[in-house]
This record gives sequence, structure tokens and C-alpha cells, in this order.
Amino acid sequence: MFDKVLVANRGEIAVRVMRACAELGVDTVAVYSDADKHGGHVRYADEAYNVGPARAADSYLDGEAVVEAARSAGADAIHPGYGFLAENADFAARVEAADGITWIGPESDAMERLGEKTHARRVMDDADVPIVPGTTEPVTEVDAVTEFGDEYGYPVAIKAEGGGGGRGMKVVESAAAAEEALESAKREGEAYFSNDSVYLERYLQTPRHVEVQIVADDPAASDDAGADAPVTESDVVHLGERDCSLQRRHQKVIEEGPSPALSDELREKIGEAARRGVAAADYTNAGTVEFLVEEDPDRDPSEPLGPDTPFYFLEVNTRIQVEHTVTEELTGIDIVKEQLRVASGEGLSVSQGDVELEGHAIEFRINAENAADDFQPANEGSLETYDPPGGIGVRVDDALRQGDELVTDYDSMIAKLIVWGSDREECLARSKRALAEYDLEGVVTIVPFHRLMLDDERFVDGTHTTKYLDEELDRELVAEAQEKWGTESSSSGGDDEEVTEREFTVEVNGKRFDVELEERGAPAIPVPEGGSGGGGAGGAQRPPQATSDDGGDEGGVDVAEGGEAIDAEMQGTILSVDVDEGDEVAAGDVVCVLEAMKMENDVVAERGGTVASVHVGEGDSVDMGDVLIVLE
Repeated sequence: MFDKVLVANRGEIAVRVMRACAELGVDTVAVYSDADKHGGHVRYADEAYNVGPARAADSYLDGEAVVEAARSAGADAIHPGYGFLAENADFAARVEAADGITWIGPESDAMERLGEKTHARRVMDDADVPIVPGTTEPVTEVDAVTEFGDEYGYPVAIKAEGGGGGRGMKVVESAAAAEEALESAKREGEAYFSNDSVYLERYLQTPRHVEVQIVADDPAASDDAGADAPVTESDVVHLGERDCSLQRRHQKVIEEGPSPALSDELREKIGEAARRGVAAADYTNAGTVEFLVEEDPDRDPSEPLGPDTPFYFLEVNTRIQVEHTVTEELTGIDIVKEQLRVASGEGLSVSQGDVELEGHAIEFRINAENAADDFQPANEGSLETYDPPGGIGVRVDDALRQGDELVTDYDSMIAKLIVWGSDREECLARSKRALAEYDLEGVVTIVPFHRLMLDDERFVDGTHTTKYLDEELDRELVAEAQEKWGTESSSSGGDDEEVTEREFTVEVNGKRFDVELEERGAPAIPVPEGGSGGGGAGGAQRPPQATSDDGGDEGGVDVAEGGEAIDAEMQGTILSVDVDEGDEVAAGDVVCVLEAMKMENDVVAERGGTVASVHVGEGDSVDMGDVLIVLE
């Protein structure tokens, strides 16, 4: 087993991996950006190293800095968690090439084979795993999209080669929309995955999202196998399936297992297809094989989908998943420990015959989002109260603690609540109790939405599809739930008594040492004009704001009388600027595209005019309220 593991991630997943390491007697190393210097994963680790500014591209996505931190710490392995560099085959290859450091995950070659979706489709097709009708080569011209639509019918899904979670996917409803959707999908693919290659699939109308958790041993680690021994089905263990059909804009919010929609016969067919495909890809360590299953909209909830129900391969996630906890509760198997065992050469501790699923489990993503406002992520907040639930069958994976400030530079997840019951009925009842106990103040969350879902007929019946939230759920019910059970975001500093915090972070050769001092009633620490207050933004300053002629303060940018300043409605990164000074725009025209919380958002003009000035460029980071475009 390893002596010391660096976890190349942040937040709750970093703490989750570190806990598994601690139980195996392995020391842990955290990496952190300037924004995360007080993060929970930094507190938990045995030691921590700064890897750069708040911007992910300059810190958590800087593979060279991460590997250098591992060398400095003397770590003999790197675990990537999920997100950031977890599915980056080039980074995996970098770690594999580093002397004395082991990559805890599938080999980079296997990641590359399955990370490119068209290649993965070919592998699965050859292994007799059903695939959705679509292309097996990248598409570059709009004619290919319209020809595909003419042959298979609309809608058509355009998907980025490196995509996942809805990122880099556009749905084309007609030939007229093909060109714009193709360019948008390519742009997202380049922005998120540095790969603008896209492919096409028939867009299923009533899909369920069902995924199979696998762990695969490395046969080369066996004394009886050669270094080039291929992975066989006997090396692959599937740990059952999870149903992730409750999604908003292709982002999962509630996951459960086993799926309430599958018969045992269909469940077995899907599980064996996953084992077969993974073996054909010569894949080791942990991963998830995702499928789309055609739901019958007229199905009686008491009658599960039979063995002849169509199901199709979607993709392989070459890493551990956010929702791996559901499978752990059903099987009692610690998937992170299995990852460590395979990577260290010890091999899996379980075989297929050892796997038994018991009861039912549901994971609720506790995101800092307002479900009543189209799941708008919070841009500030402090956990004034944080008291998670407990009791039999209740698990909480988190990293934040009471008093912590919300870090909004990355994703919106605060924690994951996982509930287990002897059957789905008990699990739902226990979930109601646990969510009611979850006491959070100071940060807006989607806990009210989760509580609503536990009384939602479609969800309780288990007949919902991936489109249910976006197309069918009554928005008024969400608003009522938020009003009844919701909390509001608040920033720190609102107490009657002034609190001054003096926090010193000393770094020696990149390693972190902290000194903290808190004084109540003391004067604030002066900050030089134009400087940073030392908070979690890496010293970055906000761009100048606009000032209207009527005396309103918009930071110095002139807005002529009758003009309009188009502001950023959330923190994010500018993917493209679609107008130049002097351009004429009409109400509803897209002026730029803003990426926030893993989603692409069109910024539009509310009324027409002429572009007077452009204040952002491609790749710029912006905060909520920053002026993007000024019209006159």
C-alpha cells in the first residue's frame, strides 16, 4: 500500500478520499488555490500545498503544479477525485511518467480510448453493447447534422467528444437550428475539454439515465500474468446500478439505487453489458458505464421495465462518480479503498460472487442554488448555522463547517446527503426526516426542492425521465417549497459587533503553515487602495464598473442618457463576445456567452441599441454585477 497520497481535488470529494486513506494508514496531501486556503480539505489533510490563484486553469487544472506538489511532499501516488483533472488522459500520462508516483485510476491509454466518445462507441459496438444510433466519427459540417436528421428524424443531439453532464451537448429540433447548435457545441467542447470535436446521436424522447458502477482488477499485477495481460470479464466486477434520471439541464440532483424502474432481468442484462464493454476496453480501476433506458410513459409504477426494454450505451466515466456513495451504502464496499488497492498492486478485495445489494439508497446533492430561480447558484454566503442530520441510515459527505464562507469559484456543492433504508419506502420516509433535520442558515440551498420531490407523485412512483424537471414539473410548486423551507444567502460582516480576523498564511517552498487571530470590536485592518483584502480571490481585482450620467455608481464606465449597461448576472468566465463597438443589436440578441457552474449561458440585450463599448474579452473572469457591454 502507498505511504502518502496527494489528492488532486478540493471540497467534499477530497475529504472523502482522505478518509479512506486514513483508514488504510496512508498519509494525505492536499492542494489548494488561493480561494481555498481555508477549505475543509486543507484542514483535513496531513499537509497542504498551494498550487496557484483562484482561477481553476491556474491552480487545480495546472497539471505541472500538481505533480510538483506531489514531488515536494514526497507523495508516492495521486488520486484525482472527480472533476478537474480526473478524466484528463494527458495528466494521467504525466503522472505515470513521473518517477516514484503512481496514478490512482485507469491507465491513460484506456482513459483516452473511452474519453473520446466516438472511439468509445466503436469499442462498445464491437463488444456487442447496444449503442444509440449515431456517428462514430467526428462531425465538422452542418450538412452532416441535417442529413442525420433527415435519416433518423429530429431532435438530434450534438455532443462534444470529451463532454459529460450535459456540457458540450446541444439538442437540434430542426434543420434551421443546426448551424447555431453545432457551433455552440464545438465552442463548449473547446472551452471545457480543449477539444472541439463533436458527434451526433438520435435524441431519445423518454430516457431514463441508468449507470453501472464497476471496479476492474489489473491482471498484470498477478504473479501468473504477464505485463501485457488483457483485462477479461472475470477481472471486472459490477456493483449494481444507480438511477440518475432526476436531472435539471442534464445535471443530476438526486441519484438512487437500485433503479425503481428495472426488473431483475433487465438489471442483469445491463450489468453484464457493462462488464463486457469494460473488459473490451482493457480498463482497470474504478469507473461507471452509463446507459439510457427507454421508459414506457404508460407503464404502471408497480410493473417494472421488462428484459426486452431497449437500452443504449451512453458513455464511460473514467473516474469515481459524485454518486458512488449510493453504491457503497448498498454493497458495504468502499470504492475508494478498492481504487487504492488496485493501483498499489494489491488487487481487488471482492469478486463478482461477493457482491450483494441490500436495501435502497438515495443521494441528495446539497447545492448552494435557488431551485425557484431556475437553480441559480449562490454567489455569496456564510454558513452561520450548519447542523447536518444523523441517525440510522444517514450519511453526510462534506468539507465545510459552521462559520465557513462559501467559495463560489468552482461548483455549487456544499455536501451530499445519502440515506439508506431496508426498502425504497423506508428510504423515502427516512429521507424526509433527514432533510427536515438538515439545519443550514446563511446560504441558499436546494434542500426545499429535495423535500418537494419526496412528495412528488412521479418521483415517488419512479416513472420520471431525465426530462421531467425541465419540461413537466410545475414551477409554482418549487417556488412554494422555497418560500416554505428555504433560507437566504448572507455575507459575513453583518453582526452588530465588528469582528476583525487576522489570518496569516506562510508558505515555505509552497507548503502551507497558518497563523490565525480573531478580535471582536477591534478596528478593521486597513487595505491599500486598489489592493486585495486577502480573501479567497488570489488578489484579483474586479474590472471597472459603469457609471450612469444621473449619478448612479457603476464604477467609472460612462453610460449615456437612455443607454443600457448589460451586467453579469452571475460569477463566471466569458466564453465568447459576439458583438463589437458600433454594432446594432435588437432586443433578445446574444451579446456574449458566459460559462457559470458548468453551464453555458447566453447574455442578451433587453432592448435594442448600438454597442457603445465592450468591457470583457474571451477568457475573462467576471463577478456578478460586472459591466460586460454598454449600449447607447
